[in-house]
Amino acid sequence: MRKTILFVIALLIISNVLSAQNVDNLYYLSPEILVGKTLPANTDFPNTNLQTALFFSFGTYNLDNEQEWAVRLNYPKTGLSLAVIDFGNPDQVGQAITVMPFVEFSVFKKYSDNFNLNVGYGASYMNTQYDFEANPLNRAITTKVNWSFRSFLYYNVLKDKLTNWRLGLGYIHHSNGHTRLPNQGLNSLLASVSATINTSKVESVKPHKPKLEQKSETYTSSRFGLGYNTLSDSINTKKEVYTVAFEIGKVINKTFKFGGGFYARYYQHFYDYIKDEEALINSQYPNFKDNAFAYSTNYGVFGTAELLLGHFGVELDLGLNLYKPFYKLEWQITQGYRADSGNYVYADLDSYYELKRTISSRLGVKYYLITNNKSPKHNLLLSAHINANLGQADFSEISLGYTYRFKN
Repeated sequence: MRKTILFVIALLIISNVLSAQNVDNLYYLSPEILVGKTLPANTDFPNTNLQTALFFSFGTYNLDNEQEWAVRLNYPKTGLSLAVIDFGNPDQVGQAITVMPFVEFSVFKKYSDNFNLNVGYGASYMNTQYDFEANPLNRAITTKVNWSFRSFLYYNVLKDKLTNWRLGLGYIHHSNGHTRLPNQGLNSLLASVSATINTSKVESVKPHKPKLEQKSETYTSSRFGLGYNTLSDSINTKKEVYTVAFEIGKVINKTFKFGGGFYARYYQHFYDYIKDEEALINSQYPNFKDNAFAYSTNYGVFGTAELLLGHFGVELDLGLNLYKPFYKLEWQITQGYRADSGNYVYADLDSYYELKRTISSRLGVKYYLITNNKSPKHNLLLSAHINANLGQADFSEISLGYTYRFKN
């Protein structure tokens, strides 16, 4: 199911990136060589040599794009990157093949026109995983298909009419969104040299700058989500997480979306742990057996911010868990350790536990059936997100949603 989520969203994003723009846009190709370091993901992580990667990007400048999001955001570049990454230890950490849509913004324009921020979000196939017997020291990656995130700052060092040479510095992250453990994730710091090769003379094209009015629209939205996660190293199978959520807020200038709402979730792993009377139920939480369904649910409120790029949206939610009683068991199980005596020592419910139990977050991408540039009254959406406790992945999710706009 998780592979299907990633594949479907990738196809939708690629379709949007390649077809939702005007046919007259200027396109470019960008080969890029990266070198850097794979950061240790856990104690005794395998030693790695220099990490190397080759990225090849296809993008558009959007200078002829008259959609409001392009004008409001000062014509950011959008596109798709394909990459091959070698993490510096072929036997224990291996290589990755990455597909990553991206958006790139000009930054620090007050001081210079040479800086750009590139952010990408996609999926990677990893050819080497954790194995209890054959590869026990690599606790970073446990699945073949993983989420990938990239953030790079570029500086133009030499530019002519068709080619722009750039230096880059940034960060790449890979993880499976808590669908199998261990999942420490792979983090890398890298520097790069790249060349942006234009298909025509960009400098001769003047972007459209229509006069835009300030506007806002009130919206309501609802969604149903199906997610998957795993509970612990010992209970390491994927099970469902069901979510319903409602929100209300404002869409500003067809580009920025801010709102708030509430969510309700049900975790199949929590319910089964209670019904099967696993380790901590009889000894510490026998009252959970009185209503296994209620103790397997989670309710909370959240605020959301979203950047709308036509059919495409990038969303970040921050929330508060008002009710998540089972998380205390999950914390004790997952954060505990096996002592020298061989007995399992459950983790204490400390202040860090309180933070992670209370603060939720959600990051992902959406695809809207009707472009937001048309301000549709009714719209349907498909999305893929990683949900987290504070900053640690909780479950991966695909959602179907409906949005209604009140016309002002």
